[in-house]
Amino acid sequence: MLADHALSWRPRHPTDLRQTIGVLRRGGGDPSFHLDSSGAVWRATRTPDGDATLRLTQPEADELRCEAWGPGAAAAVAQAPELLGAGDDPTGFVPGLRLLDDAHRGNPGLRIPRTAQVFEALAAAILEQKVITLQAHDSWRRLLTRFGSPAPGPTPRPMRVAPSPEAWRSIPSWEWHRAGVDPKRARTLQNAARYAPKLEAVVEMSPEDAAARLTLMPGIGPWTVAEVAQRALGDADALSVGDYHLSNYVGHALAGRDMTDDEMLETLEPWRGHRHRVVRLLGAAGVRGRPRRGPRMTFVDHRAI
Repeated sequence: MLADHALSWRPRHPTDLRQTIGVLRRGGGDPSFHLDSSGAVWRATRTPDGDATLRLTQPEADELRCEAWGPGAAAAVAQAPELLGAGDDPTGFVPGLRLLDDAHRGNPGLRIPRTAQVFEALAAAILEQKVITLQAHDSWRRLLTRFGSPAPGPTPRPMRVAPSPEAWRSIPSWEWHRAGVDPKRARTLQNAARYAPKLEAVVEMSPEDAAARLTLMPGIGPWTVAEVAQRALGDADALSVGDYHLSNYVGHALAGRDMTDDEMLETLEPWRGHRHRVVRLLGAAGVRGRPRRGPRMTFVDHRAI
Protein backbone atom coordinates (compact mmCIF):
# COMPACT_ATOMS: atom_id res chain seq x y z
CA MET A 1 0.00 0.00 0.00
CA LEU A 2 1.46 3.32 -1.09
CA ALA A 3 2.20 5.64 1.84
CA ASP A 4 0.22 8.86 2.21
CA HIS A 5 3.48 10.72 2.79
CA ALA A 6 7.15 9.72 2.76
CA LEU A 7 10.58 11.22 3.31
CA SER A 8 14.16 9.99 2.96
CA TRP A 9 17.10 11.89 4.43
CA ARG A 10 20.74 11.60 5.41
CA PRO A 11 21.25 12.52 9.07
CA ARG A 12 24.09 14.85 10.03
CA HIS A 13 25.26 12.45 12.74
CA PRO A 14 25.60 8.66 12.56
CA THR A 15 22.21 7.27 13.56
CA ASP A 16 21.21 3.75 14.46
CA LEU A 17 17.46 3.50 13.87
CA ARG A 18 16.61 0.70 16.27
CA GLN A 19 19.01 1.82 18.98
CA THR A 20 17.66 5.36 18.88
CA ILE A 21 13.93 4.70 18.78
CA GLY A 22 13.84 1.52 20.85
CA VAL A 23 13.53 3.54 24.06
CA LEU A 24 9.97 4.49 22.99
CA ARG A 25 8.80 0.88 23.12
CA ARG A 26 6.79 0.04 26.23
CA GLY A 27 7.49 -3.66 26.40
CA GLY A 28 7.28 -6.44 23.86
CA GLY A 29 3.49 -6.28 23.73
CA ASP A 30 3.23 -2.52 23.13
CA PRO A 31 0.30 -2.11 20.69
CA SER A 32 1.73 1.17 19.39
CA PHE A 33 5.19 -0.17 18.48
CA HIS A 34 6.30 -3.06 16.31
CA LEU A 35 9.58 -4.30 14.87
CA ASP A 36 8.96 -6.45 11.81
CA SER A 37 11.09 -9.24 10.37
CA SER A 38 12.71 -6.91 7.83
CA GLY A 39 14.02 -4.62 10.57
CA ALA A 40 11.49 -1.85 9.93
CA VAL A 41 10.09 -0.05 12.96
CA TRP A 42 6.35 0.69 13.02
CA ARG A 43 5.04 3.34 15.37
CA ALA A 44 1.44 4.46 15.87
CA THR A 45 1.00 7.92 17.34
CA ARG A 46 -1.27 10.92 17.57
CA THR A 47 -0.30 14.20 15.93
CA PRO A 48 -2.02 17.60 16.10
CA ASP A 49 -3.56 16.71 12.72
CA GLY A 50 -4.79 13.26 13.71
CA ASP A 51 -3.64 9.67 14.04
CA ALA A 52 -0.67 8.38 12.08
CA THR A 53 1.25 5.18 11.56
CA LEU A 54 4.94 5.46 10.71
CA ARG A 55 7.15 2.87 9.06
CA LEU A 56 10.77 3.75 9.74
CA THR A 57 13.63 2.09 7.90
CA GLN A 58 17.37 2.46 7.38
CA PRO A 59 18.07 1.52 3.74
CA GLU A 60 21.76 2.43 4.11
CA ALA A 61 23.97 3.15 7.07
CA ASP A 62 23.78 6.88 6.31
CA GLU A 63 20.15 7.01 5.12
CA LEU A 64 16.83 6.99 6.98
CA ARG A 65 13.33 6.78 5.55
CA CYS A 66 9.86 7.40 6.97
CA GLU A 67 6.60 6.36 5.35
CA ALA A 68 3.34 7.31 7.04
CA TRP A 69 -0.40 6.74 6.75
CA GLY A 70 -3.43 8.44 8.26
CA PRO A 71 -4.71 11.99 8.74
CA GLY A 72 -1.58 12.88 10.70
CA ALA A 73 0.81 11.39 8.14
CA ALA A 74 2.17 14.69 6.82
CA ALA A 75 2.88 16.00 10.31
CA ALA A 76 4.47 12.72 11.35
CA VAL A 77 6.77 12.64 8.33
CA ALA A 78 7.80 16.25 8.83
CA GLN A 79 8.76 15.47 12.41
CA ALA A 80 10.49 12.15 11.63
CA PRO A 81 14.08 13.49 11.45
CA GLU A 82 13.67 15.04 14.88
CA LEU A 83 12.08 11.83 16.13
CA LEU A 84 15.27 10.03 15.14
CA GLY A 85 17.61 12.47 16.81
CA ALA A 86 18.27 15.18 14.20
CA GLY A 87 18.24 17.75 16.98
CA ASP A 88 20.44 15.74 19.30
CA ASP A 89 23.82 17.45 19.48
CA PRO A 90 26.62 15.49 21.16
CA THR A 91 28.97 18.45 20.82
CA GLY A 92 30.59 19.08 24.16
CA PHE A 93 30.26 15.51 25.36
CA VAL A 94 33.70 14.37 26.50
CA PRO A 95 33.64 10.82 27.90
CA GLY A 96 36.72 11.32 30.06
CA LEU A 97 36.70 7.71 31.27
CA ARG A 98 37.90 4.62 29.42
CA LEU A 99 34.57 2.93 30.10
CA LEU A 100 32.53 5.78 28.62
CA ASP A 101 34.96 6.33 25.78
CA ASP A 102 34.59 2.69 24.75
CA ALA A 103 30.79 2.90 25.07
CA HIS A 104 30.69 6.09 23.01
CA ARG A 105 32.93 4.76 20.24
CA GLY A 106 31.11 1.44 20.22
CA ASN A 107 27.67 3.06 19.84
CA PRO A 108 28.18 6.01 17.49
CA GLY A 109 24.62 5.85 16.18
CA LEU A 110 22.86 6.22 19.53
CA ARG A 111 20.82 9.42 19.37
CA ILE A 112 18.32 10.89 21.82
CA PRO A 113 14.87 10.84 20.14
CA ARG A 114 12.36 13.67 20.32
CA THR A 115 8.71 12.72 19.73
CA ALA A 116 7.31 16.20 20.55
CA GLN A 117 4.27 14.31 21.91
CA VAL A 118 4.24 15.39 25.55
CA PHE A 119 0.97 13.94 26.78
CA GLU A 120 1.63 10.60 25.10
CA ALA A 121 4.95 10.30 26.97
CA LEU A 122 3.40 11.61 30.18
CA ALA A 123 0.59 9.05 30.17
CA ALA A 124 3.06 6.18 29.86
CA ALA A 125 5.35 7.64 32.54
CA ILE A 126 2.48 8.04 35.00
CA LEU A 127 1.59 4.37 34.54
CA GLU A 128 5.21 3.52 35.41
CA GLN A 129 5.22 5.44 38.69
CA LYS A 130 6.07 3.31 41.74
CA VAL A 131 5.51 -0.07 40.05
CA ILE A 132 7.77 -2.59 38.36
CA THR A 133 8.30 -2.15 34.65
CA LEU A 134 6.52 -5.36 33.61
CA GLN A 135 3.42 -4.29 35.52
CA ALA A 136 3.38 -0.85 33.90
CA HIS A 137 3.85 -2.33 30.44
CA ASP A 138 0.96 -4.72 31.00
CA SER A 139 -1.28 -1.80 32.02
CA TRP A 140 -0.21 0.18 28.94
CA ARG A 141 -0.98 -2.78 26.67
CA ARG A 142 -4.39 -3.42 28.21
CA LEU A 143 -5.49 0.22 28.16
CA LEU A 144 -4.34 0.89 24.59
CA THR A 145 -5.97 -2.31 23.37
CA ARG A 146 -9.23 -1.41 25.08
CA PHE A 147 -9.38 2.37 24.62
CA GLY A 148 -6.87 3.30 21.92
CA SER A 149 -7.90 3.80 18.29
CA PRO A 150 -6.94 1.48 15.41
CA ALA A 151 -3.70 2.51 13.75
CA PRO A 152 -4.19 3.60 10.14
CA GLY A 153 -2.39 2.01 7.21
CA PRO A 154 -1.13 -1.48 6.35
CA THR A 155 0.28 -2.40 9.76
CA PRO A 156 1.93 -5.84 9.90
CA ARG A 157 -0.22 -6.69 12.91
CA PRO A 158 -3.12 -4.92 14.60
CA MET A 159 -1.77 -1.79 16.25
CA ARG A 160 -3.33 0.93 18.38
CA VAL A 161 -2.80 4.65 18.82
CA ALA A 162 -2.73 5.71 22.47
CA PRO A 163 -6.05 7.15 23.70
CA SER A 164 -6.72 10.84 23.23
CA PRO A 165 -6.83 12.98 26.39
CA GLU A 166 -10.63 12.84 26.19
CA ALA A 167 -10.54 9.05 25.96
CA TRP A 168 -8.22 8.76 28.96
CA ARG A 169 -10.62 10.91 30.97
CA SER A 170 -13.58 8.71 30.04
CA ILE A 171 -12.07 5.44 31.29
CA PRO A 172 -14.26 4.22 34.18
CA SER A 173 -12.80 3.21 37.52
CA TRP A 174 -13.37 -0.52 37.01
CA GLU A 175 -11.36 -0.51 33.79
CA TRP A 176 -8.39 1.06 35.56
CA HIS A 177 -8.77 -1.65 38.18
CA ARG A 178 -8.83 -4.40 35.55
CA ALA A 179 -5.67 -2.95 34.01
CA GLY A 180 -3.89 -3.04 37.36
CA VAL A 181 -3.73 0.73 37.82
CA ASP A 182 -4.32 2.03 41.34
CA PRO A 183 -6.67 5.00 41.94
CA LYS A 184 -3.81 7.45 42.60
CA ARG A 185 -2.15 6.92 39.21
CA ALA A 186 -5.53 6.88 37.49
CA ARG A 187 -6.45 10.23 39.05
CA THR A 188 -3.06 11.70 38.17
CA LEU A 189 -3.39 10.68 34.53
CA GLN A 190 -7.00 11.78 34.16
CA ASN A 191 -6.30 15.13 35.79
CA ALA A 192 -3.31 15.72 33.48
CA ALA A 193 -5.55 14.89 30.52
CA ARG A 194 -7.71 17.89 31.40
CA TYR A 195 -4.74 20.18 30.72
CA ALA A 196 -3.24 18.32 27.76
CA PRO A 197 -3.10 21.35 25.40
CA LYS A 198 -1.18 23.40 27.95
CA LEU A 199 1.15 20.48 28.62
CA GLU A 200 1.86 19.99 24.92
CA ALA A 201 3.06 23.60 24.81
CA VAL A 202 6.15 22.73 26.86
CA VAL A 203 7.86 21.51 23.66
CA GLU A 204 8.63 25.18 22.96
CA MET A 205 9.94 25.89 26.47
CA SER A 206 13.33 25.68 28.13
CA PRO A 207 13.91 22.51 30.19
CA GLU A 208 13.47 24.51 33.37
CA ASP A 209 10.18 26.10 32.29
CA ALA A 210 8.92 22.78 30.94
CA ALA A 211 9.63 21.10 34.27
CA ALA A 212 7.92 23.93 36.16
CA ARG A 213 4.76 23.58 34.11
CA LEU A 214 4.63 19.79 34.28
CA THR A 215 5.11 19.72 38.04
CA LEU A 216 2.11 22.01 38.50
CA MET A 217 0.09 18.84 37.94
CA PRO A 218 -0.63 16.89 41.16
CA GLY A 219 1.24 13.59 41.24
CA ILE A 220 3.93 14.66 38.76
CA GLY A 221 7.41 15.05 40.20
CA PRO A 222 11.02 15.15 38.99
CA TRP A 223 11.18 11.47 38.00
CA THR A 224 8.11 11.72 35.76
CA VAL A 225 9.31 15.01 34.27
CA ALA A 226 12.65 13.43 33.37
CA GLU A 227 10.99 10.43 31.73
CA VAL A 228 8.90 12.79 29.60
CA ALA A 229 11.85 15.04 28.76
CA GLN A 230 13.97 12.10 27.62
CA ARG A 231 11.38 11.04 25.03
CA ALA A 232 9.13 13.96 24.13
CA LEU A 233 11.70 16.76 24.43
CA GLY A 234 14.88 14.98 23.38
CA ASP A 235 16.67 16.14 26.52
CA ALA A 236 20.09 14.47 26.68
CA ASP A 237 20.56 15.69 30.26
CA ALA A 238 17.25 14.58 31.80
CA LEU A 239 18.13 12.26 34.66
CA SER A 240 15.45 10.10 36.31
CA VAL A 241 16.27 11.04 39.89
CA GLY A 242 14.21 8.96 42.29
CA ASP A 243 14.29 5.86 40.14
CA TYR A 244 14.32 2.66 42.20
CA HIS A 245 17.43 1.26 40.48
CA LEU A 246 19.22 4.09 38.68
CA SER A 247 21.49 5.49 41.38
CA ASN A 248 22.83 2.06 42.25
CA TYR A 249 23.22 1.18 38.58
CA VAL A 250 25.29 4.30 37.95
CA GLY A 251 27.16 3.81 41.20
CA HIS A 252 28.29 0.30 40.38
CA ALA A 253 28.96 1.09 36.72
CA LEU A 254 31.20 4.07 37.49
CA ALA A 255 32.42 3.52 41.04
CA GLY A 256 31.76 -0.10 41.99
CA ARG A 257 29.38 0.70 44.84
CA ASP A 258 25.86 1.67 45.80
CA MET A 259 24.99 5.36 45.59
CA THR A 260 22.27 7.64 46.83
CA ASP A 261 20.61 10.02 44.37
CA ASP A 262 22.74 12.88 45.70
CA GLU A 263 25.93 10.87 45.21
CA MET A 264 24.83 9.94 41.69
CA LEU A 265 24.24 13.59 40.85
CA GLU A 266 27.68 14.51 42.18
CA THR A 267 29.30 11.69 40.20
CA LEU A 268 27.58 12.69 36.96
CA GLU A 269 28.20 16.42 37.35
CA PRO A 270 31.21 16.41 34.95
CA TRP A 271 28.80 15.33 32.20
CA ARG A 272 26.10 17.90 32.93
CA GLY A 273 24.21 18.51 29.71
CA HIS A 274 24.67 14.85 28.75
CA ARG A 275 23.81 12.90 31.92
CA HIS A 276 20.97 10.96 30.28
CA ARG A 277 23.30 10.24 27.37
CA VAL A 278 25.79 8.72 29.82
CA VAL A 279 23.12 6.39 31.19
CA ARG A 280 21.97 5.40 27.69
CA LEU A 281 25.55 4.71 26.58
CA LEU A 282 26.26 2.55 29.62
CA GLY A 283 23.13 0.52 28.90
CA ALA A 284 23.84 0.25 25.18
CA ALA A 285 27.35 -1.00 25.91
CA GLY A 286 26.00 -3.70 28.20
CA VAL A 287 27.69 -2.26 31.27
CA ARG A 288 26.44 -4.08 34.32
CA GLY A 289 25.37 -2.19 37.38
CA ARG A 290 24.56 -3.48 40.80
CA PRO A 291 24.75 -7.29 41.23
CA ARG A 292 21.33 -8.93 41.41
CA ARG A 293 20.93 -9.30 45.15
CA GLY A 294 19.05 -7.58 47.90
CA PRO A 295 15.46 -6.26 47.90
CA ARG A 296 13.61 -5.56 44.69
CA MET A 297 10.48 -3.58 44.06
CA THR A 298 7.57 -5.96 44.55
CA PHE A 299 4.71 -6.62 42.17
CA VAL A 300 1.50 -5.18 43.59
CA ASP A 301 -1.59 -6.55 41.87
CA HIS A 302 -4.09 -3.72 42.28
CA ARG A 303 -6.77 -5.91 40.73
CA ALA A 304 -6.71 -7.99 43.90
CA ILE A 305 -7.14 -5.01 46.24
